[in-house]
Amino acid sequence: MDMTQFWDGWDPIIHTVITLTAGYIALLIILRLSGPRTMASMTPLDFIVAVTIGSAFGRTLTAVDVPLSQAILTVLLLVLLQWIMAWLRGRSPKMRRLLDAPPVLIYYEGKFQRKALRKHQLVEDDIHTAVRSSSRGSLKEVSAVILEQNGGLVVIGNAELDDSSSVLKFTGDAEVD
Repeated sequence: MDMTQFWDGWDPIIHTVITLTAGYIALLIILRLSGPRTMASMTPLDFIVAVTIGSAFGRTLTAVDVPLSQAILTVLLLVLLQWIMAWLRGRSPKMRRLLDAPPVLIYYEGKFQRKALRKHQLVEDDIHTAVRSSSRGSLKEVSAVILEQNGGLVVIGNAELDDSSSVLKFTGDAEVD
């Protein structure tokens, strides 16, 4: 039986301690400098970047053959690409359409939006759960439920609808029959 599976000396332990400490500090600095957008509520693009950063950092911790400088460069480039994409997204409607899934109306004025529910793999129970989570006991208290870009369901009550300016652009496709 190969004992290196359990103990391979102090070198890998020292490598892990140094790499983890330096990598953690570098990651904190990079994410702090990149601003709150990097850690904002996650869109699919943000999720991809977060998973990739975690993977790159995790690989460095466990693999002796991957230098810390390579991991830090990888994280820097990922955060830079994320920042560039956010910058482009903020300045170009075409990039915004390409990168972002638009919010989707899934319940409106007493009607479940069946096509939208099917398309996004949701069921009526998901809407009921979102309504309960918003501290409402009845769909009668709800004007709209919207599936947001980050996958969350936002419940807009009758009292909160006001002029409905944040919902109106989605109601054109609402199923009313």
